[in-house]
Amino acid sequence: MKLSDILLNLKIEQLTPMQEATYEAYRSDKDLVLLSPTGSGKTLAFLLPLIHALKTDVSGVQAVVLVPSRELALQIENVFKTMNTPFKAMSCYGGRPAMEEHRTMRGLQPDVIIGTPGRMNDHLRKENFEAQTVTTLVIDEFDKCLEFGFQDEMSEVIGQLPSLKKRVLLSATDAEEIPQFAGVGSAENASLCKLNFLATEPVSERLNLQRVLSPEKDKLDTLYRLLCTLGDHSTLVFVNYRESVDRVVSYLQSKKFPCDAFHGGMEQADRERALYKFRNGSCPVLISTDLAARGLDIPGIDNVVHYHLPVNEEAFTHRNGRTARWEASGSSFLILHSEELLPGYLPEDTPFFELPEQTPKPTKSRWATLYIGKGKKDKLNKIDIVGFLYKKGGLTKEDVGQVDVKEHYAFVAIRGSKVKQLLTLIRGEKIKGMKTIIEEAK
Repeated sequence: MKLSDILLNLKIEQLTPMQEATYEAYRSDKDLVLLSPTGSGKTLAFLLPLIHALKTDVSGVQAVVLVPSRELALQIENVFKTMNTPFKAMSCYGGRPAMEEHRTMRGLQPDVIIGTPGRMNDHLRKENFEAQTVTTLVIDEFDKCLEFGFQDEMSEVIGQLPSLKKRVLLSATDAEEIPQFAGVGSAENASLCKLNFLATEPVSERLNLQRVLSPEKDKLDTLYRLLCTLGDHSTLVFVNYRESVDRVVSYLQSKKFPCDAFHGGMEQADRERALYKFRNGSCPVLISTDLAARGLDIPGIDNVVHYHLPVNEEAFTHRNGRTARWEASGSSFLILHSEELLPGYLPEDTPFFELPEQTPKPTKSRWATLYIGKGKKDKLNKIDIVGFLYKKGGLTKEDVGQVDVKEHYAFVAIRGSKVKQLLTLIRGEKIKGMKTIIEEAK
């Protein structure tokens, strides 16, 4: 399949210099280490050459991609499928039955499996797929995998893949030393190609960094006033602890401000719902731990707010990498109370953002998210859903936004002003001959 056709499917006109360099370097027999900032397009950088290296005459899994989180696994799987090539990919991760994944493997017969180290080991130990056919290993967010303590699990995965010929490691930071178990050797090794795009890409001048003073140590009211001032622009708020996420969300919702929580202690379905609502604009503000600072592809984020000071400069950089991506601009706000000092890695002349004396009322989102209790496993697709909403719900093209069909359910963005009327019109109606729950996702 031609590169131009894949880019057309992805709605991308051309590759970045980093992606082009990665594409060329991948074609050699050498192992590859790619260092590039968060948000620079590393997923596409390794997927494009990986797909062109896959063989149509090989039966079985040809490549394994290890990732530190289920969200990143799902993101990579989604990009792979959007490319619309003859090859198949699936993700696997904890939080759902391994047996269900095994059934998918048997039916789909994937060429590429993307997964977290623990779940990948589970499938390998049970011989749920043939390890002998795997010739390529990719470790995405390699530094994050190490930070999360996956060394032993990654080492075990690699030990169970006897036919590896190519190893690709990707990271947004430059590790001092790559552990020996990765098998790529040192940077001086002739069998290794290292591409470093970190030093050549300074902090984006498109990012407008400002500090916001909180008169109280408890910054909740200051955050509320700031978010009301920012209006319905897409905003990601970072806090340092799961408990803080829940506390901030509870406060904002008590003030009738639309927001959702996102952290590692939440059920997978709740995390996916929160991300979907944030992506489609029905919930413009997401309150998160640093879990959302890496690996998530959420386009069009206008603002990043640091409610708590990040633990270090690296964490600060990754948080800010969620906005001002590609050619877009964005703003970053650091909320400080009187006893907090500006971190040493920020310039002393970082400007202040003045909050208005009169706080605007919370802006209501123009979009809402509809939950449908059927999905791909029930043979339901996007065309079925959109047709149903047009015919039975009286909606038009302008009323329907992003449609996302999962295995057992689906989400649809619809114009908020049409929700009540829609739910009345479709009450008791069947979608594709099936009775199911259709409700607004809360």
